[in-house]
Amino acid sequence: MMGNEKTIRSPFFYVGDKYKLMPQLKQLMPENIEQYIEPFVGGGSSFLNSKGTLYILNDIDFYVVELHRQMGRYAGRADELCGELFEMIDFYGLSCSYRGICVPNEMKKKYVKTYYSRYNKEAYLKLRKDFNIKKNDFLKLYLLLIYGFNHMLRFNGKGDFNLPVGNVDFNGNVYQALHDYLEFAGEHETRFFNMDYISFLETIRFEKDSYVFLDPPYLISMSEYNKLWNDKKEDELCEYLDSLDDRNIKFGITNLITHKGRTNQRFLEWSKKYHAYDVQSNYISFNDNTIKADSKEVFVTNYS
Repeated sequence: MMGNEKTIRSPFFYVGDKYKLMPQLKQLMPENIEQYIEPFVGGGSSFLNSKGTLYILNDIDFYVVELHRQMGRYAGRADELCGELFEMIDFYGLSCSYRGICVPNEMKKKYVKTYYSRYNKEAYLKLRKDFNIKKNDFLKLYLLLIYGFNHMLRFNGKGDFNLPVGNVDFNGNVYQALHDYLEFAGEHETRFFNMDYISFLETIRFEKDSYVFLDPPYLISMSEYNKLWNDKKEDELCEYLDSLDDRNIKFGITNLITHKGRTNQRFLEWSKKYHAYDVQSNYISFNDNTIKADSKEVFVTNYS
């Protein structure tokens, strides 16, 4: 199992990403990983905290994949990327606490819990409007993610980004996460794909030390990115993992077993064939940020 290195946070700050769980999960990963394969990569905290030689990464969300690809172009050049982001921040007039461009004290006192959103709202809406004209400027999209509500990517039926402004800005955590991400990208070979997860896995030529890490949508969670997941897809995933096991391909998968009085019985029964580890997660979702004491998250592997 893996050692105790620093945990890297993804610069995409997904609600529901595995950053806080990685100190636990990386202890349960295999010692030797040649191909690290992730079909539901999301923000990327999982691959950033794994030990592989080649990283083969996929997500069905086009914008998620393009953010990884476009930001990765700056591998080893984090200061250059930050410089371009700062120019854009200044152009729109957004706050940037990392650089000391802060909300006035009078506004902080008047709006104690919402001063960032009050201060940045007009600038954010202008940035959002400009991005939606062509939807191809991924530095603009990245800033929308950083300054947007709960750091989400959300588009309406017309394909326009429509997330409201959040009560956050570009701070030291963002700066550090960008540097860590681009340092990792400069030191490792990463390949990104934008496909359905089964189609993606079917393209892989698995090797002796291939490892598949899965953080799929959770069947019993109401998070924004889980809405299209259903019982059929859950069964399909479990059956596909059985086929990987039949081929002696190692995998590890996270899932939510109980949540808000509900139980994922189908996954619970399926997991009994393998090794299941309880994960201390304090699970929260996009729609409800309160910690759920009754939530139980697990990590299931076909190796010990």
